[in-house]
Amino acid sequence: MDGTHAPAPMRGRSQPARAEIAQHPRLTVLEHPLLATQVTLLRDIRTPAPEFTRAIEEVTRFLLWAALADTATAPMPVPGHSGTPVPGHRLAERVAALAILRAGLGMLEPIRNLLPSAPLYQIGVRRDEATLQPSVYYTNLPESYAEIDHLLLLDPMLATGGSLRAALEIVREGYHGRVSALGIIGAPLGVQTMLDADPEVRIFLAALDDHLNDRGFIIPGLGDAGDRIFGTL
Repeated sequence: MDGTHAPAPMRGRSQPARAEIAQHPRLTVLEHPLLATQVTLLRDIRTPAPEFTRAIEEVTRFLLWAALADTATAPMPVPGHSGTPVPGHRLAERVAALAILRAGLGMLEPIRNLLPSAPLYQIGVRRDEATLQPSVYYTNLPESYAEIDHLLLLDPMLATGGSLRAALEIVREGYHGRVSALGIIGAPLGVQTMLDADPEVRIFLAALDDHLNDRGFIIPGLGDAGDRIFGTL
């Protein structure tokens, strides 16, 4: 489809200003020199799929550290080299992750490495490019959320927020605990959509971009994260 006949569902639709959203207390946009270098790799159209995926994982690691910074810990003494126990800690909260298919799969490896006992779930949400409306086509969710204290929603791109909101609405049918949404890049409209959808959700991003174009893509953005991860451009 050429640009002349491409759908433009965002044309004429109002969007919040970046400055208006950036200061919201439930939004954290990370700042770090090393993080900035990884985001630059992601934006570069020359970055090949393997390097793109590695950068997604590095950025996710930064996001994970930030999202769990206030997590409670419990004492966990461990055997030390001196032969006596050494004071240590373990997470006192039970953390789980929910990846939004398919791009969210690229964010799972750091979860496996840093939280090896955390359950990993998936939900498939497809966005209609003509209307930008989401439709859920697959769910792999627990029968009970009783063993989860903090749920991490993983989706690299927070554009309109429709897909992430759809996933959160399904989760909230049975889960009422802490939720943090982790994304690589977000647009003001997507952030506002999520903040309005749930009064408790917190959002962690590596970058907050300026706006969505007429087709609903983040500007300046980084392209389609799923296509770039899986090499299906």
